[in-house]
Amino acid sequence: MILTKNAHQVLSTRYLIKDMEGKVVESPDALFKRVARHVSKAEELEKDKWERSFHEVMTKLYFLPNSPTLMNAGLTNGQLSACFVLPVNDCLEDIFDTLKNAALIHQSGGGTGYNFSSLRPFGDNVTSYGGISPGSVAFIKIYDTATEQIKQGGKRRGANMGILNIDHPDIEAFITSKSEGNTLRNFNISVGITDDFMKAVETNKNWELVNPRTGKVAKTLKAGLLWDMIVEQAWKTGDPGLIFLDTINDQNPTPKQGDIKSTNPCGEVPLLDYESCNLGSLNLTKMLKIKNKKLVIDWKKMEETITVALRFLDNVITVNHYLVPQIKVVTTKNRKVGLGVMGWAEMLMQLNIPYASDEAVGLGEQVMEFIQSKSYEASYRLAKERGTFPNWENSIFSPDRPMRNATCNSIAPTGSISVIANTSYSIEPLYALAYKRVGILEGKTQMEVNPIFVGKMELLGLWTEKLQNEILKTGSIQHLGCIPRATKKIFETSSEIPWKFHLQHQKAFQKYTDNAVSKTINLSETTNENEISQIYTAAWKEGLKGITVYRDGSKSDQVLQTCNFNTGEHC
Repeated sequence: MILTKNAHQVLSTRYLIKDMEGKVVESPDALFKRVARHVSKAEELEKDKWERSFHEVMTKLYFLPNSPTLMNAGLTNGQLSACFVLPVNDCLEDIFDTLKNAALIHQSGGGTGYNFSSLRPFGDNVTSYGGISPGSVAFIKIYDTATEQIKQGGKRRGANMGILNIDHPDIEAFITSKSEGNTLRNFNISVGITDDFMKAVETNKNWELVNPRTGKVAKTLKAGLLWDMIVEQAWKTGDPGLIFLDTINDQNPTPKQGDIKSTNPCGEVPLLDYESCNLGSLNLTKMLKIKNKKLVIDWKKMEETITVALRFLDNVITVNHYLVPQIKVVTTKNRKVGLGVMGWAEMLMQLNIPYASDEAVGLGEQVMEFIQSKSYEASYRLAKERGTFPNWENSIFSPDRPMRNATCNSIAPTGSISVIANTSYSIEPLYALAYKRVGILEGKTQMEVNPIFVGKMELLGLWTEKLQNEILKTGSIQHLGCIPRATKKIFETSSEIPWKFHLQHQKAFQKYTDNAVSKTINLSETTNENEISQIYTAAWKEGLKGITVYRDGSKSDQVLQTCNFNTGEHC
């Protein structure tokens, strides 16, 4: 197993076991053995065989599970899930019970999503003592402050998704709640959007805001005014994103259990109240082979890895430690898992396919269709071996398809595990050919120069000290006359790729993903508000479950930065 310097730094800071004095006492291989050993405890037969298989796919960096599994598997009361949704009911006791549960989840390394739309709005009566409600945004700020004090697992900052539905009377305050840039730092916020609202925007009809306590209309305004406010704030700060609730519930695999109201912090897993999910990702850069002196996709290796990974994720549900009894009940009844991908951009680069091309979009759809198909086959075989998930009879799979898991696939952002695997994030294009990653490891800075790009330049005889310095300075080659046009196209970076191709990639992967796709449409600093309106509208029309945009430089604490590595003065 060969790990990069950056991978060792991430593992040492966040994942490897330390003694009471903070000294690392575990090697990366020992970590993977610890995880494989614990997850294989779910096996009744051939435990040793599966432990070896789990260890192999991790050490070869073919597959990695979500961070809490790597951090906590094999430890006392190890909580292994990354994604949770908790209810927020309109009762002070319930609000703070949920906050307590969220604190336990954050402490163990998980992230939480909530929909605050059941809370009575600002200024509404609180009949028990004659006062008035501080409103939903005030309680979101309380959750944010609590999260600030609790690092996830003591190793990373807590993450939350806060959703407020578009018909809530507090929606205007919610949309602008991050306008100053220094509030709700531990929250991603998204507006819960309905088809009716989008149709009202299209025709500029009136839109009613309804008090959830009384069911009465509190205010009426033009839908277009709300839309413009959303777009302006997304342009200004990157928030809010949109969650398309009707689309999510149209594809809810267990509709008889009620509507899905929220997602995990990055939006890739829509979940019921008190539900959790385990994620893992295939490293697509490892799913290639040489055939006739040309790199091609190794479909056999991919299928074998999917089979092992799906079994691994199902085992996690069995050996997990559940911090809240209600979470154990809902999670084990549905047994949702989310197998996704990382390294998509780098796979395309290795295959000499530009990200901004119809060929890339078509291949993305083909790859994800294969992953979903083989994931379903693996879940079907597990159902035959271990039984279907308990709510199967009330699911969309009954009666024709026995399944062990209510969902099999999610496309997660793969932040830290991509660094460990030394590959590109999720299905995102490269942010830059060289960039800084700041503020994620106790203030440490990591430099990243894409190795596939370097290798391609060396093959072309173009990798010189002058080129290296230019890449370190700008992160791009599009302005360089010495690079062939076709090569420039292959190495376009995120903000150089038209937003329509960002969206088409998300659509291609969503088509064969039963949960959702976490994808940020990264935009150049010069992007205008009209373009963001077009992106958000297109996302709804294309049937996506959610959408997030980020205009370069719109946050002061930007994690990925294209800066001069020689001075860093502009960061």
